[in-house]
Order: sequence, then C-alpha cells, then structure tokens
Amino acid sequence: MMTPRVFNFAAGPAVLPLPVLEEAQRDLVSMPGVGMSILEMSHRGKFFEGVLAKTEADIRKLASVPDDYKVLFLQGGASLQFSMVPLNFLPRDGSADYVVTGAWSQKAVKEAKKVGGVKIAWTGEAANFNTVPAQGDLKLDPNAAYAAFTSNETIHGVEFKYVPETGSVPLVCDTSSDMFSRPLDVKKHALIYAGAQKNIGPAGIALVIVKDGWLKTRVDDPRLPTMLNYAIHADNTSMYNTPPVFAIYIMGLVMKWLLSIGGLEGIHAINQRKAAKLYAEIDRSGFYKGHSAKECRSLMNVTFRLPSEELEALFAKDAKAVGLDGLKGHRSVGGMRASIYNAFPEDGVDALIEFMQEFERANG
Repeated sequence: MMTPRVFNFAAGPAVLPLPVLEEAQRDLVSMPGVGMSILEMSHRGKFFEGVLAKTEADIRKLASVPDDYKVLFLQGGASLQFSMVPLNFLPRDGSADYVVTGAWSQKAVKEAKKVGGVKIAWTGEAANFNTVPAQGDLKLDPNAAYAAFTSNETIHGVEFKYVPETGSVPLVCDTSSDMFSRPLDVKKHALIYAGAQKNIGPAGIALVIVKDGWLKTRVDDPRLPTMLNYAIHADNTSMYNTPPVFAIYIMGLVMKWLLSIGGLEGIHAINQRKAAKLYAEIDRSGFYKGHSAKECRSLMNVTFRLPSEELEALFAKDAKAVGLDGLKGHRSVGGMRASIYNAFPEDGVDALIEFMQEFERANG
C-alpha cells in the first residue's frame, strides 16, 4: 500500500505539483506513442527534442522572455552558477558588485573572489540577514563588470520586492527559491539563474536565461573549461553533452501546470494568499516571532521562532508526527522554516496554522 502523502515544508528538494507527479507516474514506463520511458530514449531523438523545445517555448511564454535572450538547461544547480557567472563575465583585472542578503549570496561571493575582484554593495550580516537593502542603500560601482543579487534567500526568509536599478551595469540574479513564483521582468536582467529543485522542477538541473548581447561580451579565456562556457551551451541548444533528460521533462510538466492555473499572475495571487495566512498567525499573539522584517518577508520561505529552543524541538517533533514534515529551520537561523513554494497546497498551510494554534494552547 502507498504511504499517504504528508505536507512537505522542506526547502529543497521540495514539493512538486501533484498533477505533474501523476502524469509522470502514468507515462514513466512507456511514453505515449513511443513505447519506452523518457529515462531510456536518446536525447538526440525527435521525441526528446520536442520535449526540450516545448519546455523552452512554455518558459518563454510564461515569463515573456524576449527573443534576444537564450534559455539554457544546465547541470550543477545554482552552486555551479556561482562559478560560471564570474568565469564567463568577470575580467581577471576587473571587479563585480555583490549584494549579500544571506547564505547563498555569501557563497556566490566566495566563488567570485576566486576569479576576480568583488565589491560588497551591501550586506545584512550584522543583523543575521533579517532584511534586504533599499535602493538608496546600495553602493554600486558604475564600472563593475556586473552586479549580482539573490532575489529570495531560502535560509533566512527575506525577499526583494523590487529589482535593483544598476544603470548600465549588467544585472545578474539568483532566483533559485522564488523563480516563477511571481511576475518576472526579464528585460531588467542580463542573466537570471535558478536551481530547479525548489520551485520549478526536480534536483539535477539549473535554468539560465541570459541576454544574447551580453553573452557576446563574454571574457575570452582559453583556460575556461568547455562545460563552463555559456556560449558553448547556447550554440548547442543545451545539448553539448547529454542533458538531464528526466529533469527537463518534469520541468516541462511544471511549466504546463503553471500556465494552466493562470501563469505568473495566477500563481502570485495564490502565493500571496498562502503567505498572508501564515504570517497573520505568526503575528497574532506574540508566541511566534518572525525572523525577517515585515517589509521583505519571503512568500516562499517563512521563518519564525518560538519562546525557547526546547519548544522549537518539540514543535518540529509533534508537527512531523501529524504529517507536517520539514519544518525545522536552518542551523544558522534556528527555529522553524515553512517553505511554501508554488506547488505547496493551501490546505497544508491551513493545517499548519491549526497545529500552531493547538501547540500554543498546550504550551503557551
């Protein structure tokens, strides 16, 4: 017998839409009209080429991606992008600006420093990353090779509500944990990347959207490994090597699901409603306390504390026992973290709120 599904609040790999899982399950052994699994067929065959083309077309439709941007399906997750961006676009004698709003932007800085100069345009480290900067707080270098920021920090639960203005400096964004959770103005960016396993697909693939004109300004370094060269992947339609075929197939199903529920505007409304409910409960009595400042609270990763670490441990244990899994916060923040990505069902948020109220009555 199949084990009943729990409400999965994990930060990633994370919940996928149930219709996507059901379609993948139905066709896993034999794809319609093909007679074999997507896991078995050639990536050079017409069927998979069609899957790849349809996935890209739906991404372009969903986010209104302009024709002069390339859509790439790469491996290595967002962590490899921390290296690929500077290796391709940061001259060895140049520097790039980085906005540091949490653990993931810290990791991006660490990798960029191995390639060239890095200037910190702003950091929230002193306050344990509980907020993001206002536009006027950013100290940007007009001569920077690019400026990089993370739109949503998974661990600390802070999210940019605006796109930073960087003038003529190309803007790079890590959108791993809020990709396609709300409308996205691609044109304001030179490059956008996202590890898929939080919001748009399974682990094992990263989505990159890069402006073709900026791609042509890439640093010409003969030492750059072929597999780390964006231009190689663009020229070969993401098939220089065998791509992660199953991950692309699942991502394609997720894109189809997003379009079916109203696209980015539709999912944004759902995400706002889910998050508003949960933050209202956190703010209701003072028993729970949110980590992030109210003006930059994440719609995807809701972080909060309880009055003591002992109560936090009990909360996580009791919640798991009733099918609310993955709520323990990251060790750097502590407390709880409820990741309520696009595919997380609203009745799971309602179940968590009911549990929070019962837990407070018993332990408050």
